[in-house]
Amino acid sequence: MQAAKASMDERLKQEFLDKTTSAKEAVRLVRDGDTVYIGTCSSVAYGLLEALWERRDELEDVTLCGALIEGPADILLSDRFNYLSYFYGSQERKRLNTARIDYAGVHLSQTDIWSKEIAKPRVALFDVSPPDRDGYMCYGAGGVGIGAHIKAAADVKILQINEREPYVYGSDNLVHISEAAALVYCDKDLPGISELPSEGAIDIIADLLLEHIDDGACIQLGLGGLATAVGYRLREKNDLGAHSELVSDSIMDLMKLGVLNNKRKNFFPGKTVTGFSYGSKSLYEFLDCNEDFYFMPFSVVNDPAVIAKNDNMISINTAVSIDLLGQVNAECINGRQYSGTGGQLDFVKGAQMSRGGKSFVAVQSVVNNSTAGRTSRIVSRFPAGTVITTPRSEVQYVATEYGCVNLKHLCARDRISAMISLAHPDFRPQLAEEARDAGMFF
Repeated sequence: MQAAKASMDERLKQEFLDKTTSAKEAVRLVRDGDTVYIGTCSSVAYGLLEALWERRDELEDVTLCGALIEGPADILLSDRFNYLSYFYGSQERKRLNTARIDYAGVHLSQTDIWSKEIAKPRVALFDVSPPDRDGYMCYGAGGVGIGAHIKAAADVKILQINEREPYVYGSDNLVHISEAAALVYCDKDLPGISELPSEGAIDIIADLLLEHIDDGACIQLGLGGLATAVGYRLREKNDLGAHSELVSDSIMDLMKLGVLNNKRKNFFPGKTVTGFSYGSKSLYEFLDCNEDFYFMPFSVVNDPAVIAKNDNMISINTAVSIDLLGQVNAECINGRQYSGTGGQLDFVKGAQMSRGGKSFVAVQSVVNNSTAGRTSRIVSRFPAGTVITTPRSEVQYVATEYGCVNLKHLCARDRISAMISLAHPDFRPQLAEEARDAGMFF
């Protein structure tokens, strides 16, 4: 990466040499009973994790903590270590049937609290970019959102310098060699995702949402087919901005085309503000030393008051299911934790606080399940154990392929009618009957 090309003075070079060791030696700093931060999403110290896995027979009662882990690692699938997450990814979900995984739900705007008062790691493993001439390394594509808070909480910082981690600009985005207890060089590909073409209901929903997005809007998009479909349709707009906890390939595409130029933004005009990124190798290369991006901790990016500084803020999120009163479940399947609270409510609130802003929760009306068959995402009640990610009082627009409705000022009876109209026609009679049986129609 470009940051590594700059030269540093002899004193710094010597400090790097003095602290450089093998992964095997570095993880000897982990002790029985420790909590160890391992990374978030596209910035996980996999080389150090492999070395820590080799110590599995020596250590007792060690807890790993992190979020949205997507790359495979033996240690993440083992019950030899406890695991604590603030957002489940594919690897965490593989551990759901074990007894040694736990979840602490916080809004991304509160990950400073998670770091300092819930996880409280003694050791932090950071996957970082090559250093700049002043001895600073960046938390990379996935680490800035929480890196500074973890650094403040941890006593021992072990840095894995990875040539493939981008050096991204921003605030609270760097860690210095002087803060490291040990340093390891280990190049690993970053986990990524390819954005697949959308089709069918997703395309219809995307077209409905596009009608609500004007030139000059500031957008927030997440992952998944719907966000991808909306993102690529925005090519026909002008002078868009981005303030989003996550940057993916569709944002990169819009920036390359000049459609997303951040000219009309109020908060950090000219910059795409974000907390982390997840996407293709091309995206990570695009981020490296790119002054058009500004990465910040989630505690800032996801602060509703900060989000609201951008006029015409458009927030687009999705869900697992939505009930007839507009309550949103975005993190549980069959009453069990599947992903996390994340930043949905932060942006739902922040967008509506923005001058001219709008918040959307959009879902396909049905889901096809291998065991349950086709089921409705619009439901009269949630399974026991289901978490409400966004309460009905905060929800504004809800969209399916059957329409887009502003629930914000509707009374209960009209909300129920509106939500039934957004359900697949095959499920509407059943939903109406269940609502009457529950006394929801009065």
